[in-house]
Amino acid sequence: QAQLVESGGGSVEAGGSLTLSCVTSKFAYNNYYCMGWFRQAPGKEREAVATRNQYGVTVYADSIKGRFTASPDNAKNTLYLQMNSLKPEDTGMYYCAADRRAGACVMSTTRFGDWGQGTQVTVSS
Repeated sequence: QAQLVESGGGSVEAGGSLTLSCVTSKFAYNNYYCMGWFRQAPGKEREAVATRNQYGVTVYADSIKGRFTASPDNAKNTLYLQMNSLKPEDTGMYYCAADRRAGACVMSTTRFGDWGQGTQVTVSS
């Protein structure tokens, strides 16, 4: 199982921005078919934020459309999540996830086999 390492979380006020990073090895990165970002708020189930396949097709959750952007840096083996106009309801632990299996990158935790440890995002009102 490849290692996914997230960073960039923190505490911001509502309306602020953060950029999360997910880095892995070059070998793993080049072999992942799907990569994505999930989040989990206290007491709630983990939910998909954005998923992206190796062809660049990206799907976003309705709750963050127009505010978040998932983008890759292939030279750095990194997937970013740019988060703008943050809201208190965006608070939670954010996880990077990936999977080598081909097929639709369904926005479900069961689609992804590799997970990072998470990075905390806290948005205050």
